[in-house]
Amino acid sequence: MIVDDEVEIADLVELYLKNEGYNVYKYYNGADGLRCVRENNLSLAILDVMLPDIDGFAVCQEIRRTHYFPIIMLTARVEDIDKINGLAIGADDYITKPFNPLEVVARVKAQLRRYARYDSAASPEAPRDEIDIRGLHIDNVSHKCSINGRELVLTPTEFKILLHLCRNRGGVVTSEELFEAVWQEKYYDSNNTVMAHISRLRQKMKDTGRQPKYIKTVWGVGYTVE
Repeated sequence: MIVDDEVEIADLVELYLKNEGYNVYKYYNGADGLRCVRENNLSLAILDVMLPDIDGFAVCQEIRRTHYFPIIMLTARVEDIDKINGLAIGADDYITKPFNPLEVVARVKAQLRRYARYDSAASPEAPRDEIDIRGLHIDNVSHKCSINGRELVLTPTEFKILLHLCRNRGGVVTSEELFEAVWQEKYYDSNNTVMAHISRLRQKMKDTGRQPKYIKTVWGVGYTVE
């Protein structure tokens, strides 16, 4: 699904995606996009931030209440805080305008590959991997995660981050290692993606104090679950 009020851009992205064999729903406002989410089984959404009715961040938040498919934010905003906000509310990727349509196609393919790997890891045939750490329970087969019996509703990316950290319990996982393990892409020093997702994970875990119980920051190095 593409939601962008710039007709030329929406049409261009639609053309390139259809040329790759994808079925595309295209809308020019947030309300129509949300209706599409309710009525169809989507695999991915591309959302513009500046929409005429509801901004893309709000659309992203609403989708994340009930759906886990990848979301790519597509916008003219280039400030780091906007990128961090988008990732923190549940977006999986962020592309700024102007852009190369081939890059958008490549990002779409990368996100769908990750989502497919997540589905495979959650299948009944996958080897069971259950972790219990001070009330935190993770099951990679059922994709269930809870703290003291309270279920955490995580996106596939958030789940993989938490699972990777817990599998490496006791050691420090660098931001570079975490990014490349979860996103399967090269990490760059200016990348704030990991920080934004860690922040959202801590919010969902209600573990955002100065001394978090689970995911701890090792300043200048990375993150650890002790």
